[in-house]
Parts: sequence; C-alpha cells; structure tokens
Amino acid sequence: MAGGAAVAPAGRRQDYPGRLTPFVFMACMVAATGGLIFGYDIGISGGVTSMDPFLLRFFPSVYRKQAEAADGGNQYCKFDSQLLTLFTSSLYVAALVASLFAASVTRAAGRKWSMFYGGLTFLAGCVLNGAAMNVTMLILGRVLLGIGVGFANQSVPVYLSEMAPARMRGMLNNGFQLMITLGILFANLINYGTDRIAGGWGWRLSLALAAVPAAIITIGSVFLPDTPNSLLERGRPEEARRMLLRLRGTDDVSAEYDDLVAAGEASRAISRPWRDILHRKHRPQLVMAVAIPLFQQLTGINVIMFYAPVLFKTLGFGGSASLMSAVITGLVNLASTLVSVFTVDRVGRRALLLEGGAQMLAGQVAVGALIGAKFGWSGVATIPAGYAAVVVVVMCAYVAGFAWSWGPLGWLVPSEVMPLEVRPAGQSITVAVNMLMTFAVAQAFLPMLCRLKFVLFFFFAACVVVMTLFVAFFLPETKGVPIEDMAGVWKAHWYWKRFVDDGEDADGRGDVEMGTVV
Repeated sequence: MAGGAAVAPAGRRQDYPGRLTPFVFMACMVAATGGLIFGYDIGISGGVTSMDPFLLRFFPSVYRKQAEAADGGNQYCKFDSQLLTLFTSSLYVAALVASLFAASVTRAAGRKWSMFYGGLTFLAGCVLNGAAMNVTMLILGRVLLGIGVGFANQSVPVYLSEMAPARMRGMLNNGFQLMITLGILFANLINYGTDRIAGGWGWRLSLALAAVPAAIITIGSVFLPDTPNSLLERGRPEEARRMLLRLRGTDDVSAEYDDLVAAGEASRAISRPWRDILHRKHRPQLVMAVAIPLFQQLTGINVIMFYAPVLFKTLGFGGSASLMSAVITGLVNLASTLVSVFTVDRVGRRALLLEGGAQMLAGQVAVGALIGAKFGWSGVATIPAGYAAVVVVVMCAYVAGFAWSWGPLGWLVPSEVMPLEVRPAGQSITVAVNMLMTFAVAQAFLPMLCRLKFVLFFFFAACVVVMTLFVAFFLPETKGVPIEDMAGVWKAHWYWKRFVDDGEDADGRGDVEMGTVV
C-alpha cells in the first residue's frame, strides 16, 4: 500500500456538504479551552516576577538590583538573573519534551485523552507552585505545568482542525488562540488584584488559580467526542461514519468519508511516522512545522507577554502601573484575536500574516526608537507620564498586529497542512520548536536587554522582515481547502511542487490519492 495521503488533481479545492452544527461548535469550544492553561501561565509568570514579596522570598538578588535601579542605577539590567528566567522558561523545556511523547498518545489513544492527561498534570503543577516554600518547589511545579502544556498544545490544534468544516476551519481553530489570549488577560487581571493583598502572599493565589483553567480542560475533555480521523486511524470505521454524520448535520457525507478512509488506510500503513515525515514528499509540511513556530517566537511577542509587567517596570512604571499596563495589552490582544477569528476564512491566511508582519515591524522599530531616545546606552532616566503612555500605545499596536496574524495562524497553519499519517508527529514538531524557541527567548531576553539595550527591539524587527518575506514567497493560501485535500495546494505552488509531484517518493513509494491507491 502507498505510504502517503495526497489528492488529485493538483490544486483542486472541493468543499464537502454540511454546516456548522451546535455539536461541532460546542466540541470545539470545549477543546479550545486547552489554550487557557497556556495563556494563563504566560500572563501569570511575568506578573508574579514583578511582585516585590515574591522576589524578596525567592530571588533576593533581583530585589536588591531593583532597589539599586530605583536609586538611579541602570534600568536595563535590574531584572537580569538566570535563576529568575529559569523559573519562567523551565516550563517550556518540559513542554518541549512532553510534546514529543504526546504524539504517540494522540495517535494511539485519541486527541481527547492527550488533552485529559495534559490538564491533569497541569493541575498537579498548580498545587506545587501555590504551596512552594523554595525555588526547587517552584521549578518542579513549573516542570509539571510544562508537561501539561506540551500535551494540550500538541492535541488541541489537531482536534480543532479535524472537527471543523473546511470553510470554517480557520475560525474554529483560532478559538485556541482566543483562549490563550483570554488566559493571558485573566492572569493579568488577577495579578493586578493579588498584588494589592496585604501580607504579601498574593503571588500564591495567582499561581494556585491556574488550577481553574486546568480543571476546565481536564473535565471537559472526558466528554469530548473523538474525531472521525482519529477513529479511522485506530481502525473503527463505523464509529467514524456515525460521528461524521453527526458532525456535518447531513446524510451526504460520502465524499468526505471516502477521503478520510483513504487517509486512514495510509495512516495505518505507517508504523514509524517520525521517519515518514522526513520523506521528500512531506518536505513542505516539515518546513512549515519548523519555520512557522520558530518565526512566531522571533516576532518578540513573548518578550511583551511574558515580561510585560517586568518590562514596563524596567521602563520606569511603578509596580501597580506596570501591572495595569499589562492588563491593557491583554485587552488589546483579546480584541485583536477576535478580528482574526472572524476574518481568517474570508481574507485568508497570507493576507493576515503579511499585514501583521508590516504592523509588527513598525511597532518594534517605534518601541526601540522611543526607549533609545529616552534611556540611550546608560539606561538611566525617568519616563514622564505622557511619554510612558506613548510607549504603551505603540506596544498595543504591535500586540494587535501579532494577535490577528502570527498569534492564531502560528497554530492554525501547521495543524491544517499535515496529512493524517504524520499529523500527530508533525504537530509534535511544531509544539517542540515553539517551546524550544519560547525557552530560548525567555531565557535570553533579560540578559540581552541588559547588554543590547534598546537595540534588542531592532533585532526582533529584523526577524519580522525575514518571516514576512518567507510568507510572501513560500506559504501558499490554504483558506477553504478541505484538510484531506491539502496536497493539491503544494502541487500548485511554484516552489514546493518539485517535492510533491505524482511520481515516486525518494524511497520508491508512490502517493495515495483520495479514494485511489496508485
């Protein structure tokens, strides 16, 4: 039997009958809540690391640097501590490793159970962090949180792409990013409130409340239906047909079902998907699985979202003011993600990525110029209220550009372009690269800010230029293309068609067309 799923003729873009049923909508909404745990952690970690009681208890050297900076010292370097950044970034190393194991669980047990295991592990990490008495307990808790994030981020985008009708896949898949932004906003609001708790224990509440989104995805995943793709992949065709009928709300599912069966046969023929994804015919998808998450992190967004309170505090904002500024950017992030949800299936992926790239480029250059003009190389200055407001506005413009482009589409595009037989492996690669780059950026940002000063923002601006050119030349439009009909997109592309022609693969194996073994 052939080893890959493809479609013919090249470039065909059919749509299957069916509608967005309430059943599909509710299933996708519940699954998308897996993004809450990721978003909440992104928002909460930056907030607690700007709280004086937290720093004084676990990172006293940073607390002392902060006091020195308040007396006229270098603002760029006051949070430069590898131990502090390890607290934040250790989660992403754990998520990287967990995502690789999650591929096997997702393929063998189904997408929903990967979500369940992820939520359960995240819950354990919440308990450990909320009760932490020393840095070791904090780091161990972060590792458990990371395992949960790795499982959830691996399985949720795949689940959403497989459940959604092709013409609405972008909107429903972007629900994952919408939940991430909601998690960030809730975390920022909670940080702002807990920072005002007398007694200095508010950081414990901030960390422990991560159990709420973890409980939502853990309990919710138990009641989720399996996707037809997953059922076929595990050799349960009758259940898959019944599920497809329920999902699409029509009896006319034969065409879509036949395509899913062909993909399922190809998937079961693959015993080693990690090896198969390296085949020449999967080169375009593999490149996207690596390049898209790599570029997503090189936008510099996690510099803003992780360290927004720390960054604003570094720029001379007071403690409460820095947390409120983070709330403002969180609101902008949420509103702009909604823009993507309602436009991605109309204007397409490429248009949003190209416009977002231009907007982020302008934002990074403007932030770098504003900070450089005020602090220069010495890092010694105070920011007037009006000037600080301009910095916040510019950062919000940058966040908006990311939130309707690289934020949601960084998860959507890799999850929708993979053929079924390598889809869990491909998504694991996407998550692993994302977590590796998140770890690298989180670990390097504060030392780089200390050494590069305002030039750091120009570095990220240069990265945005490169990734925008990559989209312009190498990313085909996938709007409205059925997920099992995606190979035709690559066959029609000026560059990628050389890798996915209808001939034999480099190992002598042919392709599978939907419904036909060749």
